Amino acid sequence: MKSNLTPLGPKADKDTVRRSNLSLVLRAVRDEGEGEATRAGVAARVGLTRAAVSSLVEQLLDSGFLTESGKTFSGQAGRPGTALKTARTGPAGLGVEVNIDYVSVVVVDLAGTGRVRLTEHLDNRGAPPAEVLARAARIAARTLDSAREQELFPVGVALALPGLVSGGSVRQAPNLGWNQVPAEELFAAALAAERPGHEALTVSSENEANLAALAELWFGGLGRIRTFLYLTGEIGVGGALVINGELLRGAHGFAGEIGHVVVDSEGPQCRCGSRGCLEQYAGQAALLRSAGIEEGGSGIGVAELERRTRAGDERAVAAVADAGRMLGRVLSGAVNLLDPDAVVLGGIYRNLMPWLAPPADEELTDRVVSGLWTPGSGRLRASSVAGDAARGAAALVMTDVLADRRERGGALLEDQVVAHAARGRGPDAVVVLGPPS
Repeated sequence: MKSNLTPLGPKADKDTVRRSNLSLVLRAVRDEGEGEATRAGVAARVGLTRAAVSSLVEQLLDSGFLTESGKTFSGQAGRPGTALKTARTGPAGLGVEVNIDYVSVVVVDLAGTGRVRLTEHLDNRGAPPAEVLARAARIAARTLDSAREQELFPVGVALALPGLVSGGSVRQAPNLGWNQVPAEELFAAALAAERPGHEALTVSSENEANLAALAELWFGGLGRIRTFLYLTGEIGVGGALVINGELLRGAHGFAGEIGHVVVDSEGPQCRCGSRGCLEQYAGQAALLRSAGIEEGGSGIGVAELERRTRAGDERAVAAVADAGRMLGRVLSGAVNLLDPDAVVLGGIYRNLMPWLAPPADEELTDRVVSGLWTPGSGRLRASSVAGDAARGAAALVMTDVLADRRERGGALLEDQVVAHAARGRGPDAVVVLGPPS
């Protein structure tokens, strides 16, 4: 009789179990916080014996992933333990955000702490994609040089890109004018050209709003909130949905394009080809136009909008309030459909919240059927300053290293430990794929 059960896959061998346990211990130390983790505490948290954890910790210390210092006192009987911390040197993540009017590059360490950041304001609209990505690669190369000075060696790069991103390509980015652009391939080639003779870094890519939402989840002030809708206001309006701490990408990776929800089918023409999309009412260009402000470069227009709004300029205040109402109407539909605990507004919306939030809150209160959304409930909130796409991209590289995800490539946890054991070197001989040669 044939079985209809799906095969479970190959049995885990010793190396697989060891790799999983190394990852488990390293993540436990990172999550415990600076100077709070001990071998005994980690063993209790991960469910392994103290002897097993001690052996794994020694391997992580030798390979440069952990450091230890001082003593910690738990208040219980027994000897104090040494404090374990993730290393501030060695493997790191590189995040590159390419947006309409700027490029931002960030390096984070194993703990996700931003250690190096370079941002350049550039008008990328209408420029050939290869040229834009080459600019980004030049900034990334300079960032890598700065990281090397801090003994940080990124093991991979994640690109944060506006628009529909899938399979390493930007399928469509209306505000950049990109269609079917092989972004990962172009960036990797440009970065290799900037760093001849260096090991190539693995390049991945993701929608920038998705990565900003992950940064908000990991580093923002959400507390226990794990299900939320994130909107970022830039030239366009991007969105992302996090459910129970996991990013919802959709069947093809295109979930979250809330900026192209139609508000009025007879409204202004949008760059996506439709009419009356939300970003035609609440995007940066629409806000500045309504306020009577020229866009300008390097964020000058947005800064002027903020200045006029704070000063009580009637036209500026009305423009922001109108945008808030449109946001509230679209968000109410999303809230009714998805039932998030909160809606987080980032990008240019963050500094405009005192004037943007009340009309948006009013629309949500009137239209959300659950009755859970009331003015001042705190469910509509500004993003943290820590929640930006470049940092989210860099941290995603580190998350994959910590989880030892081989499908994304790069220098992974087991590669580091095995290389150290094979060479028989000390803790200052960390072998990392990707540092300057």
